[in-house]
Formats: sequence, C-alpha cells, structure tokens
Amino acid sequence: MTTLNQVSLGQLGVVRNLRQGEVSVRLMELGLLPEVQVRPLFRAPFGDPVAVEVDAAYVVSLRLEEAALIEVDIQA
Repeated sequence: MTTLNQVSLGQLGVVRNLRQGEVSVRLMELGLLPEVQVRPLFRAPFGDPVAVEVDAAYVVSLRLEEAALIEVDIQA
C-alpha cells in the first residue's frame, strides 16, 4: 500500500485507509476519508509541507508525517 507522502506531484490517488495516529481525527475532519480523491499539487522549497487537492474541491496543507498516515491507491 502506498501512502500519500510517496505519491508524485500531480498524480491522482484514492484514500483507502487512515493509519492511527495523534492527528488521524484531524485528518478526517479535513475530509480525508476513504474513497476521497487526493492529488498532491506542490511541495514547499524544502519538501515539507505538501499542498494536497481533496476531492477536486479544496486544497489542504499537510506535513509529510501526516501524509504518511494516509494510505492511497494510485489511479491511472
């Protein structure tokens, strides 16, 4: 299983699972739920954080450690 922090910029993925962590509830509140489409758009100059488009509706900024909690399937 791939995690969101491993997905290439511009590549579309679908959330499959959220790993348990201190921020997993916050991620769900941001709309990062199973079956939601996500697409990393760009990274900060030193690679962290990353801007992620959620369901083609809005963009959230995530730290790489937060993105590592989100398991995704890559879409072709």
